Amino acid sequence: MLLRTTDPFRDFDRLTQQVFGTTNRPAVMPMDAWREGDRFVIELDLPGVAAESVDIDVERNVLTVRAERVARNGDWEALASERPRGVFSRQLVLGDNLDLDRIEASYTDGVLRLVVPVAEKAKPRKIQIDTGTTTPEHSAIEA
Repeated sequence: MLLRTTDPFRDFDRLTQQVFGTTNRPAVMPMDAWREGDRFVIELDLPGVAAESVDIDVERNVLTVRAERVARNGDWEALASERPRGVFSRQLVLGDNLDLDRIEASYTDGVLRLVVPVAEKAKPRKIQIDTGTTTPEHSAIEA
């Protein structure tokens, strides 16, 4: 008699880790974002992704980055496969205080860098205060 302990959720857990990633291997594009003066900088890690397969779209205030890491073709046998393949997508909702018409993008060494400037209307500015004083020529009452 063969006694085998099975966990019916083991295969489901493996599938979930492959689709959604783990803390060691996330399925999304890892990202850092910070502010440098009048601009926001966003960097997304895309190692092994060709620059031609990266697509950046802005619609209203949603920035979408899509990229594809192509699977290898040919006569070979996988010994380990920990790097996710296929199409990746990440969406960022950007605030109204950013100038989405002037986003700059660069791609170097597998890192996509987006620079998003703060909109002119959102930058701090001084407001002139009206003191309510009038000059003598404006104080005359017309009869």
